[in-house]
Amino acid sequence: MSTGTRPALTRFVRNIPRVAVATAAAFALSACGGGAEKDEAKPSAGASSKSTAFPVTVEHKYGSTTIDAEPKRVVTLGLSDQDAVLALGIKPVGAVDWFKETPYGKWPWTKDKWGSTKPEIVGERDEYNIEKIAALKPDLVIAQYSGMKKEQYDTLSKFTKVVAQPKDLPDYGASWQVMTRQIGKSLGKDAEAEKLIAGIDARFKAVRDKHPEFAEKTLAVADSFEAGKYSAFTKTDPKSIFFQELGFKLKPEIDKLAKPGYNVAELSAEKLNVLDVDRLVWVTSSTEANERIKAEPLYKNLKVHKEKRDLFVPYQNPDIGAAFSFNTVLSIPYAIDEIEPLLTAVK
Repeated sequence: MSTGTRPALTRFVRNIPRVAVATAAAFALSACGGGAEKDEAKPSAGASSKSTAFPVTVEHKYGSTTIDAEPKRVVTLGLSDQDAVLALGIKPVGAVDWFKETPYGKWPWTKDKWGSTKPEIVGERDEYNIEKIAALKPDLVIAQYSGMKKEQYDTLSKFTKVVAQPKDLPDYGASWQVMTRQIGKSLGKDAEAEKLIAGIDARFKAVRDKHPEFAEKTLAVADSFEAGKYSAFTKTDPKSIFFQELGFKLKPEIDKLAKPGYNVAELSAEKLNVLDVDRLVWVTSSTEANERIKAEPLYKNLKVHKEKRDLFVPYQNPDIGAAFSFNTVLSIPYAIDEIEPLLTAVK
C-alpha cells in the first residue's frame, strides 16, 4: 500500500506484494442491502445470550487457538475484519486505521451497525499499538485480512486469544467466504456465518441468472493514479473476484504481467492494449483522473473505448468502487445494487 500523499481511498490495492501490505479494498453496504443481511441480529457492544458453541478451536497461520467462552470484547486488526464481526451482531471495541481518516460508521454499509459507537483505534495498517490493545482488555483479537507477523501474534497471545490470518493462504489472500467462516467460528456463530454466505451467494447467482450474457464477456478492472501509469488487477484481487462472481470472465494475461505476489500488473500507456476487453471497469478517485485516462492517445485507439464499453466508477461519493474493493458480506450487496445498473446500461 502506498505511503504517499494520494487520497486515502485511492491507496488500496496497489502494486504492493500481499506479503507486505494489504491488497486493500474499501467499504460499503447500506442497511437495506439485501441477502441474509435482513435476518441478522442487531449489533450490540456486548455478546448475545450465552452460547453453547464453546469451546471452539480455530486453526490459522500460526497454529490454532481454543476459545473457551463467547467473546464479549473483540478487537479486529484486519482491513475488513470488522464487517463480518458487525454482520454477526458484535461491535468491535478496537480496530486499526488503514486510511488515516478513521472511517468507522462513515460508510453506507456499516453506518447503522456502528450507530454512535466507534471502536478505539489501536494501530495503523499492520502496525499495532499493543499497549492500546491490552488496555481494552479484549477476550478475542481477530486478524484475517492482515499481514500479522509471528512476533505480533506471540506478543498478543500473552494476554488474549488471537485468531491470525487463515493458514495455507498468502496474507490478504483469503476470500470473503473463508474469512467470514473463520470469524463466525471464532465467535461461536457458525450457523449465522453460513446464512450470511448463502445470502451473498444467492445475490450473485440472481445476477448471473438475470444476465447470462455476462458469462460470454471478458472483463478487466483497472485504475490510474498518475499520468502514464496504469494498473490492471489480477484474479487474486477482491475487485476482480467480485466481477468474476457476477459471472464475467477475467483475462489471464493480466496475471502473467503481474510480479509474483502482487495483486496488480503495472502498465505503461504502450501496454494499454491489454485492457481491450469486452467490458473495462475503471475505479478512480476523481473526474480529473477519468478525463486524463480518456485523453491518452493510445487509450483512444482501444475498441473498448471507441465502442463505449468502458465504465468509470468512483471509489467514493458514491462509494461503489470502495464497496467491491472491500468485498465483504456487508459491502457486496451494496456493490451489486449499485454496479448492476451501470453494467447493463451499456451493451
